[in-house]
Amino acid sequence: MGGLSLQHPWAFAFGLLGNVISFMTYLAPLPTFYQIYRSKSTQGFQSVPYVVALFSAMLWIYYALLKSDECLLITINSAGCVIETIYIIIYLTYAPKQAKLFTAKILLLLNVGVFGLILLLTLLLSEGEKRVVMLGWVCVGFSVSVFVAPLSVIRLVVRTRSVEFMPFSLSLSLTVSAVVWFLYGLLIKDKYVALPNILGFAFGVIQMGLYALYCNAMPRQAPKEVDDPMSDHGAAVKAPEHVVNISKLSPAAGIELNTTVNAEPPLKSLGVACANEETIGVSVDKATHIEQV
Repeated sequence: MGGLSLQHPWAFAFGLLGNVISFMTYLAPLPTFYQIYRSKSTQGFQSVPYVVALFSAMLWIYYALLKSDECLLITINSAGCVIETIYIIIYLTYAPKQAKLFTAKILLLLNVGVFGLILLLTLLLSEGEKRVVMLGWVCVGFSVSVFVAPLSVIRLVVRTRSVEFMPFSLSLSLTVSAVVWFLYGLLIKDKYVALPNILGFAFGVIQMGLYALYCNAMPRQAPKEVDDPMSDHGAAVKAPEHVVNISKLSPAAGIELNTTVNAEPPLKSLGVACANEETIGVSVDKATHIEQV
């Protein structure tokens, strides 16, 4: 049991610290869901971040079970599965019909279809250590693919000269999480845990650098205009928006998703791995930033 062995006290210490950080960021969306419960409406919030977070936790639990010496990954991702499932149930309870159908579709596609396919292929096409290696690279590939999202956040900050979309506390927590889980992976000699967090650390440092650069800058307001088919002669009107900043840590990092959606009226949203800040959206782009193992 490499993660819990007394022969690896530093690995245990970093793994335990990673569990604490990750668990706290799993709980970060609680204000968002309390707001949904109080209003009996999802108010334009998106379910995608929570579905992706659930998929990530499922994937890492499967990896940890195959590896058989990654108990600290099992504990945090088991907690993540329970918490994210509760979030999704609450969302489905109060979401409008179209949002419920969309959420059900991506749940079936990602958490049943894709995960089932990965499970089937790894069981049929490999065995023993080769199966662990195959699944490990799948986990790394998924982690790297979701790291593309911070590029959209960085572009938005540079374009608007505003850091309200990228709170410093969130960037700092993601960076610290990446460092902790990288050291854990390094100490137990698990490259599949360590490698994705190098990229996570790099993005965290870039984000903190941009915060220092633009925290006192004069923001540029550049709301996009869209054609409202209900307005007279198709005149362009400004679409009210709000940004949901969602971040959730998986075993070695966090998932942050900045989702900009149309809403009436603009909402101030609180939240998450790893939290939601009060922001008003200026773009109709959807950005997803997932920082994770």
